Amino acid sequence: QVQLVESGGGLVRAGGSLRLSCASSGRTFSSYFMGWFRRAPGKEREFVAAINWRGDSTSYADSVKGRFIISRDNAKNTVYLQMNGLKAEDAAVYYCAAKTGLNDYGYWGQGTQVTVSS
Repeated sequence: QVQLVESGGGLVRAGGSLRLSCASSGRTFSSYFMGWFRRAPGKEREFVAAINWRGDSTSYADSVKGRFIISRDNAKNTVYLQMNGLKAEDAAVYYCAAKTGLNDYGYWGQGTQVTVSS
């Protein structure tokens, strides 16, 4: 069983930065493929970024490419999302998720709110 807890959300001005963290309680964190997703009010949940178990392969949604950076520290059982150049449209609840192999994401955190003021 994997438990994920996000932190680092908050209120930031447009153009500002935030770093989200997602801590895992599982002892096999390094074997999980990790992702960040977000859901804005009235919208479907959408993919933001993902990182493989070693941290040497990442992928991003086009909307955040060049502004957000996903990384992980397997020694700390934590995955991060550095968000730079935040825009109003980035405001959402951000969730981290974990999966193994080709399976769907099966573990989700409770989410952390990101609010961007203009």
